[in-house]
Amino acid sequence: MKQEKIMEFEKKIGYQFADPELLVTALTHSSFSNEKRLKRYECNERLEFLGDAVLELVSSEYIYLNNPKKPEGDLSRIRASYVCEPTLALCAREIGLGDFILLGKGEDMTGGRERDSILSDAMEATIGAVYLDGGFGRAKEYVEQFVLKDIEKKKLFYDSKTYLQEIVQREHEKLEYVLLKEEGPDHNKSFFVGVLLDGKCIAEASGRTKKKAEQAAAYQAILLLEGK
Repeated sequence: MKQEKIMEFEKKIGYQFADPELLVTALTHSSFSNEKRLKRYECNERLEFLGDAVLELVSSEYIYLNNPKKPEGDLSRIRASYVCEPTLALCAREIGLGDFILLGKGEDMTGGRERDSILSDAMEATIGAVYLDGGFGRAKEYVEQFVLKDIEKKKLFYDSKTYLQEIVQREHEKLEYVLLKEEGPDHNKSFFVGVLLDGKCIAEASGRTKKKAEQAAAYQAILLLEGK
């Protein structure tokens, strides 16, 4: 990875690595290491393993302190929603992480930079990298800023269709999602979906799958209806 790219990512997250190779490893997907015939441990899977543990501890403390009266079962369910693959992928997209991941050509050609599994794994790997480079305190700051910040809004995005249904069933007759158009080749398609409320289109959005486009469109509709 070029030095310019490393510096660009460091600027995005507001953290400069003492050992930039940790960041490079965190951004190296196994498809890239396989293609380049690197050793098995030279991809981001080990850092992902470590980052997952750091994320679980930081998020557990956050949930514990912010929900003083909830029982253990509720705390576990909240944590599961905070650290699930879709939420972490959304966090990764917010910092443009996909632009920095080193992917094999095949994975890149088939839209790997937008795949939730790849983005969430890389997000956890960067947490692990910051932890090794700067210690627990810096890793905690990183998680709080780029994962836990606006977490309720992020959760709403991934449960947007359910929440929208709850809003409209009180006052409206019919909620529909319509596919407006598709663009791109089969291996890298974009779907454009509209939300129809009582036959009127109130919001539109796009996504890599119809399901994701519907989620995004529902979220836009919620923001419109609630005046956010």
